[in-house]
Amino acid sequence: MPTANPLCPLPVSSQPDSSLRQETLELLEWPRLCQHLATFAATPLGRRACLELDPWQSRADSEAYLEQTEEAIRLDRSQAGGVSMAGIHNLLPALERAERGGILSGEELVQVATTLGSARRIRRLIDDQDCLPRLQAWVSDLRTYPELEQEIFRCLEEQGEVRDSASPVLADLRRQQRQQRSQIQERLQQLMSQYPQALQDTLIGQRQGRFVLMVKAAQRDLIRGIVHDSSASGATLYVEPYAVVELGNRLRETQAQIQAEEERILAALSAQVGSVAEDLEHLQAVMVGLDVALARGRYSLWLDGHRPQFVSAGLRLRQARHPLLLWQCRAEGQGAEVIPIDFTLSESIRVVVITGPNTGGKTVALKTLGLLALMAKAGIFLPAQDPPQLPWFDGVYADIGDEQSLQQNLSTFSGHIHRISRMVRVLQSDPAPALVLLDEVGAGTDPTEGAALAAGLLEYLSEKALLTLATTHYGELKALKYQHPGFENASVEFDETTLAPTYRLLWGIPGRSNALAIARRLHLDPEILQRAQQHLQGESQVDQVIAGLEAQRAQLEARAAQVGALHRELESLYQQMQQRSRQMAEREAQLEHKQNQGLQALLAAARQEVAAAIRKLQQGEDPQRITAELAQIQQRYSPSPPPADREFVPEVGDRVRLRGLGQTGEVIAVTGDVYVVRSGILKFTVPREQLDPIDEQQAQQRQRPKAPPPAPAATAPLNLRTSQNTLDLRGKTVADAEAILEQHFAQAPPGPVWIIHGHGTGRLRAGVQAYLQNHPRVQRFAPADPQDGGTGATVAHLR
Repeated sequence: MPTANPLCPLPVSSQPDSSLRQETLELLEWPRLCQHLATFAATPLGRRACLELDPWQSRADSEAYLEQTEEAIRLDRSQAGGVSMAGIHNLLPALERAERGGILSGEELVQVATTLGSARRIRRLIDDQDCLPRLQAWVSDLRTYPELEQEIFRCLEEQGEVRDSASPVLADLRRQQRQQRSQIQERLQQLMSQYPQALQDTLIGQRQGRFVLMVKAAQRDLIRGIVHDSSASGATLYVEPYAVVELGNRLRETQAQIQAEEERILAALSAQVGSVAEDLEHLQAVMVGLDVALARGRYSLWLDGHRPQFVSAGLRLRQARHPLLLWQCRAEGQGAEVIPIDFTLSESIRVVVITGPNTGGKTVALKTLGLLALMAKAGIFLPAQDPPQLPWFDGVYADIGDEQSLQQNLSTFSGHIHRISRMVRVLQSDPAPALVLLDEVGAGTDPTEGAALAAGLLEYLSEKALLTLATTHYGELKALKYQHPGFENASVEFDETTLAPTYRLLWGIPGRSNALAIARRLHLDPEILQRAQQHLQGESQVDQVIAGLEAQRAQLEARAAQVGALHRELESLYQQMQQRSRQMAEREAQLEHKQNQGLQALLAAARQEVAAAIRKLQQGEDPQRITAELAQIQQRYSPSPPPADREFVPEVGDRVRLRGLGQTGEVIAVTGDVYVVRSGILKFTVPREQLDPIDEQQAQQRQRPKAPPPAPAATAPLNLRTSQNTLDLRGKTVADAEAILEQHFAQAPPGPVWIIHGHGTGRLRAGVQAYLQNHPRVQRFAPADPQDGGTGATVAHLR
């Protein structure tokens, strides 16, 4: 388990040369990706945390981040419309002030209460799920203080205003305030009725918190009082009559007392918040971390991402897409469809040299791998085919001096060497596994010296870094693969017919710059092209070899496509056969079910007729007639032997038809009644009953009589209940019943005996069954059938 809460963003790492890592983030455009991630956060603090997301984490923290992201996706999908973070506010400034003894406003206190309620709702939502162990662990120690929330809402309205019920003193003061206002307004109404000619308007106004009348300046002597204001023209004076001045003074005193009481209430609530500020800060951090985890999950789903797996070595990223280009295409509606890239490297590969023409996608390949490595470290799923596998890179270092959305101009040779030397120092001091990305390595100086320097650098990095990807135009670097086992070549594909890159990354084949082909298509003078071709000579032979390899690769890809099409066709055929087999099994099951239903119906009818015959016998009818009737019932319901018939028996080499599949084939082996039939490239092992002849002639040639079915087993004799094998013990004691049973068992022949004991208290039944349990002649016993008394009687079978 990580040492820090993986839900919460961590501060910028203090690893060696953090400035180099920060430059790498800028070169790979990590801040842009964080901006995209922030759009999926629900709270302002969550968005800020996404913008500051730090990928430089330990492997344990990254694994925890990925677990959190996966659980956040499950949690978000379990709720219609996703998990709501409504009600979560930024409490940090208010908590800091409350912790220092400051007084919070009513609005801030309501935000505290709302956040507590929302956090409790979210924790309950997480606890109700069975598949969120990490999220449940992180919210298990949250304290949401429901009593504090209730106290805040008891004292404050939802807008933050203090309620009258917050304290009895406040309720009394506000009642006095309302009465004083009413008295002032009544007195002013009287003055307005007494001197209507002196008024400019019949409305009661307020100036500086005092009630005033709008008096004409020329009539001010009629209504004498304190002038608090006048209109712009001077024609209207805002006068507080002397008659209400004392009432106004008392009102101001009451208002001051109300304000003091409200501040006392707010101070008391603020003190309660301050006393638990540490717990509330932890709650705030967990809620922000959960918002970030949900944002990572939603962003991962938007990317159609899959959870990455960290492996010890090797690299497998199939159909990987650049996340920033995906955003540009999908969210902004700009650019063409993103071409996926495949990264598949064995464990022994330490350096990959990517060559090819300009604008072919070499730098995009570098940035794609670099960003995906950072996303995996930060707990974001990767836009690649499942399952994406990549090694754990403790550090990612890039020297990309292109002009693709970069803010720094480090394209000179000295700038490249300065950054590369800093990378080397870090790799020397820190042996942790690292990913190094170099764009146009060795460029910006003499080509011969630059190629030599690049070769030496790549050889050194193959020993120090776990994986290095470098783009170049130097042909000398293509030969390193054949000198060092840890090197691999790759190239970006270029269509010479259209003079356009395909942006596909080809592995194992070095690329060509295609400068002459491009110049020829652009109609450069043929004489110039001829002289250039003469200067190439040896290089031309290498290009021819590369062109031949590319042609062979294209042929192999075409064949692979054909094999893939055939494989899909076989898969489709297999699925069809599986479906037909399931259909046949379902039909057989349905027929068997119908047959069983028919048998059950016949069995029920036979039981009813037998039961009726037994009841007649019990009622005293002639036993011989009842026996004859039972024989007729047995004959009527016994299955008749099937008529003699013939069956189709093919031999090895015969063509047959597979019943239910619509296929024909040849019998190639026979084992008893199991046949092996070959149909095309497929072999089927089926019983003989699933084979049909091709035509009538074959059916006649391969027929034989069916073997007669085995004779049915002799039916067991019918057990009939008569007066001789029925004992009625109702009303007897247990001791009397045992004596009667002992006497009967001593003379009775083997077979069933019906013992009627009734229900009653159950004591007689228990005594009888206990006796039967220990008697040596009793083979077994059980309650009688319902028509014979059910649990009120017991049938004992004697040996």
